[in-house]
Amino acid sequence: MALFLETSRVLVRSVKDLRPLTAKRHRVKGKWAATLPKHPPTRLALQHFDATYGAQLGPLWPSVRVALLSERKYGALFNNFSHNPHLEELVAQGCRDFISDGAAEASSQPDSSGVSTATAGVGSQQQPPPRLSPNIKCFVFPRGDVTRFKPARPDKFGLLTYYLMDAASVLPCLALDVQKSHAVLDLCAAPGGKSLALLQTQSVRFLCLNDSSASRTSRLKRVLHGYVPKELLTDDQLRVTSLDGTMWGEVERNSFDRVLVDVPCTTDRHSLMEDDNNIFSRSRVGERRSLPQLQVELLLAGILAACPGGEIVYSTCTLSLNQNLGVVEQAIQLAEENHGIQLQVVSLQPLVQMFGNTFHFAPDLHLGEMVIPHLAANFGPIYLCKLRRVT
Repeated sequence: MALFLETSRVLVRSVKDLRPLTAKRHRVKGKWAATLPKHPPTRLALQHFDATYGAQLGPLWPSVRVALLSERKYGALFNNFSHNPHLEELVAQGCRDFISDGAAEASSQPDSSGVSTATAGVGSQQQPPPRLSPNIKCFVFPRGDVTRFKPARPDKFGLLTYYLMDAASVLPCLALDVQKSHAVLDLCAAPGGKSLALLQTQSVRFLCLNDSSASRTSRLKRVLHGYVPKELLTDDQLRVTSLDGTMWGEVERNSFDRVLVDVPCTTDRHSLMEDDNNIFSRSRVGERRSLPQLQVELLLAGILAACPGGEIVYSTCTLSLNQNLGVVEQAIQLAEENHGIQLQVVSLQPLVQMFGNTFHFAPDLHLGEMVIPHLAANFGPIYLCKLRRVT
């Protein structure tokens, strides 16, 4: 053993003695900065959120921060088109349909829907509870239960039994209050969860699904084929397009009874958890800073696409005031100044009262409602605001 150690020391000394004789061009030094970024996008996102959301949410931010950094909860959007739905299995696991439960609870209480607080120059209107379709169902585990759903299984026709999504993402679809005679536009439809929710109501006369990205539109089509029978994917009932959503007001103006504008945003949870395709990457700084302007243009296009008397729901999955209330206020102002369109802000308090036992809503928003993450109910963030086009 002693002989082995002595031989090793001699070899090491020999290698060191040869290093000065190695040409500089043949020496290798690890470039750590190129492979391991000093500040990955997830860390940059957290620093940004600590600064902005800490000031915005005040004492609420520490608990929201912990929830954002924890595993999110999902809901199982039940597929009415499946021939083998396994509904009993979901119930046996302890899940409940939060939509029917919330509707039942609301119907047992006196109507206390309030009037939304108006922004400057914007009308508001008292709103009765939305007429929720009895067909749409979304199952969740109880508050505090972090059990994961099993992967959905296909039926004998290959249709999957449920679609896993953030249950709070269903709320913008419920807020639309779609009825059987309505033509509906989903302006930024991919990846397709909200589109499926609209179809599950079985209350849409015609549904147009658009996304400006061709690759995301392809993903949307794959989702539709996995959940919806082919006979319903016809041009007279459903149309999928891949157009620039900001130009929709020039494509089909005054055409839709209901418009969903679920815009691209900082996607707070993804920004905190995934470095890949993260909008806080240094190469995407310009894209991130221009998001509010893009969102205003998309919402304004959705307003133009709605017919007079039609309703528009704007939604994001961020806590950002600039991307939420700020966008809505600017779009309302531009609609009136540039197009002579007057809008009413429709109160969503009935939804808050219906589903307050399932989601944790932000207090005291003067425009729209927002589900904020909470460890006992770790859904969201989801912001939504409803507008009615008067003229």
